[in-house]
Amino acid sequence: HKELLKKIAELKAILADRKLLLGVIKEEISIISEKYGDDRKSVIGFDAYDISMEDLIPKDNTIIAMTSLGYIKRMTIDNFKSQNRGGKGIKGMQTIEEDYIEDLLMTTTHHYIMFFTNFGRVYRLKAYEIPEASRTARGTAIINLLQLNPGEKISAIIPIKDYENNKNLFMATKKGIVKKTHIIEYSNVRKNGLAAINLREDDELIEVKITDKDTDIFLVTKQGVCIRFKETDVRSTGRMSMGVIGMNLNDGDEVVGMQLDHQGDSLLIVSENGMGKRTYLEEFSVQKRGGKGVKCYKITDKTGYVVGVKGVNNDHEIMMITTSGTIIQLRMEDISTFGRVTSGVKMINLDEGSKVAKIAKVREKVSDGDHEFDNFEDALENIPENEKNPVIPDGEEEVTLPKEEKEENE
Repeated sequence: HKELLKKIAELKAILADRKLLLGVIKEEISIISEKYGDDRKSVIGFDAYDISMEDLIPKDNTIIAMTSLGYIKRMTIDNFKSQNRGGKGIKGMQTIEEDYIEDLLMTTTHHYIMFFTNFGRVYRLKAYEIPEASRTARGTAIINLLQLNPGEKISAIIPIKDYENNKNLFMATKKGIVKKTHIIEYSNVRKNGLAAINLREDDELIEVKITDKDTDIFLVTKQGVCIRFKETDVRSTGRMSMGVIGMNLNDGDEVVGMQLDHQGDSLLIVSENGMGKRTYLEEFSVQKRGGKGVKCYKITDKTGYVVGVKGVNNDHEIMMITTSGTIIQLRMEDISTFGRVTSGVKMINLDEGSKVAKIAKVREKVSDGDHEFDNFEDALENIPENEKNPVIPDGEEEVTLPKEEKEENE
């Protein structure tokens, strides 16, 4: 009984004195540490397993859209639905004034997206690294995703699933230099980019395309000269090479565009004063690389220099943007075809002092990097069954955003 009373007194003293209580706790923990203490045997986290954060991201089909002013976003395919011919379509990307969608790609979240710049560098992201946004959202400025230098702009975007040896990247510069390199050479792109082509100081990279051995290349200059040659005329060179002469330019001339023979049945050529025409590809004979080319557009004071060229069919549409910010959209079936040495017709009425700055295809067609489809329905049909995502069934012609998403976009 005396021992029990003594124990009660000790415990009451501990409860009444904080310092005494902490001393008892410290003593008990020290005893536990000496008896059971050793290094942890198990590992908390992913390091103990053959798994990465990428493995946790589902492989879904996705749409990448990028605008002329450099806004980019990723959208799920269920933002779109197939419609019957003649439908109104659905409201697209919310762009700011003087901006428009320049590239629209169908790919998967695990595909690489390669970005080539006018400085001759290449950057790379996985598609899932591009922030997802709703169909009507503007997107994210590309400079927030890539470490671009001042004055550096995106010249081409190419989605790639695998780096295959039988595929080439074909590049063209404004000084008429062309380069063909196996795509495998670009399989290791650093975070701050990688040199894609060795450029002279006064040169810029203007176009990059994926090609195979059966492609014809078209180069068009601002003075209205075009050359057509076989891709096989250009031997493959390494990533750091400068390339070879694709076209022998006249003094003061420069290349404004490169197109491939499978991009359309005719070349649309547009001049800075709003004149333009289409010329069938058959009118351009195949020459050897490095030649002077042939006249493809008649330059006069009324037309001004050539500013753009696109391979088109009757069902294509193009956009023209002027230096004053005006944008016009034209159907190719409304543009007449002319011979090579002609100026064409007036395509846009320009304001005084304004000129055509750029042309671009209307990206209602969807590209997966290798093929171009007329609509999302055709593109979906070419996706293997085991990779397809559910698509919103036919319903109303206009898709209405949920209230929460609408408010967030606003």
